Amino acid sequence: MRDNYDFSNSTQNPYAKSFGQEVKLQLDDATLGFFKQMAEEKGMTYQGLMYLYLQDCAKTKRELISGM
Repeated sequence: MRDNYDFSNSTQNPYAKSFGQEVKLQLDDATLGFFKQMAEEKGMTYQGLMYLYLQDCAKTKRELISGM
């Protein structure tokens, strides 16, 4: 590895605008286990699965059922 790198001719990442905002969630073991197991069955990361699930909820304007 070099001691110094020259970034004077670099350009901005064109995909940087599409990155989402990072959030931190605290989940109980059962909830996290549910998503980890489902993600393993689907062959994907649990973070990716949770993202897709939340994205679907937002797109379909899914609401919580009271009494949960």
